[in-house]
Amino acid sequence: MMREWIIFALCLGVGGHVALGVVLHAPGYWPWNTAALYGLLSGLAVYVAVQAIRAAWSWFRRSAQEADPSDPGSTWK
Repeated sequence: MMREWIIFALCLGVGGHVALGVVLHAPGYWPWNTAALYGLLSGLAVYVAVQAIRAAWSWFRRSAQEADPSDPGSTWK
């Protein structure tokens, strides 16, 4: 559970940095008064992307273990 909160906090931080970078380098796209909202939305988008990548990786590892039963790390069925 703690790992999920850490991942969530890191994703929110990355989203905040993305929003800050866009506001500082292209203020015409995102004005300062909406930087907090866009930072939160960017962080949530990063979190969703990270969770999708983790799910795909888990599915890939599970299918690879099922495909190779001679692997000593795989479980017997």
